[in-house]
Amino acid sequence: MCVLTGGALILTGCSNTEETGAPVSKETVEKVDAIASTLPDKIKSAGKIVVGVNVPYQPNEWREGDKIVGFDVDLMDAIAGVLGVKADYVESGFDKIIPAIQAGTYDLGMSSITDTKEREQQVDFANYYIAGVQWAQQTGKPIDPDNACGKRVAVQATTYEHTEEVPAKSAKCVADGKAPIDIKAFDEQSAATNALVLGQVDAMSADSPVTAYAIKQSGAKIEAAGAVFESQPYGWAVPKGSPLAPVLQKALQHLIDNGQYKKICENWGVQQGAIEKASINGAVS
Repeated sequence: MCVLTGGALILTGCSNTEETGAPVSKETVEKVDAIASTLPDKIKSAGKIVVGVNVPYQPNEWREGDKIVGFDVDLMDAIAGVLGVKADYVESGFDKIIPAIQAGTYDLGMSSITDTKEREQQVDFANYYIAGVQWAQQTGKPIDPDNACGKRVAVQATTYEHTEEVPAKSAKCVADGKAPIDIKAFDEQSAATNALVLGQVDAMSADSPVTAYAIKQSGAKIEAAGAVFESQPYGWAVPKGSPLAPVLQKALQHLIDNGQYKKICENWGVQQGAIEKASINGAVS
């Protein structure tokens, strides 16, 4: 999951795993004055929330033509609807999002960002989803995520999988006198996925919704390797102490209570990680 720096998944055309496009249905969301009135004055006067986002990371956020689409986008558009403003998406390198939030360039960061204790020292998070780590393998070629010593494992560069999860597994291999994992880091998740589809690596590790979508899009070329593990919350990152965090929390709880949040999750097939109670700074570790 995107825990330190990272974010990207879209199956590109170089391996017969082209995307099938975004779901077309959108929820019609009405403004809730009682919540919208609590927005910071800067956002109210601008009539928009400036959102820093890194793409591609399908199905959560990616570019389709001249638009950014995805589960995260539909949900943030719904949040903006509750608040009576427009979501203005600005593409950014993932590692630049939190510094830009701290500098006031963006009002919030929305890029499948995992809420961690370390990150909570820099920004606050309004949590909106639970994701875990999920490995994938070529169909019929089993890989054990807990015993992948000597195997080639693709990850997106600077993600949690790259900086912590797979390196920890590799270190255990070495401690046990086995060969380390050959970690293959790619700038975009799309490249990591295609490497697996093409057999250039033995497995890949990514966020659970990303891996699930990649499997679905691969035409049965890849499959899950083991179960989802290390589940943690995604969060919208805002400046530390910002009054925007509780506003987002209230707007999300409104969408949860009226069923629109669930519909958005189901529309993207990511309902497994849906939450029932919106929270702030819910990091597990």
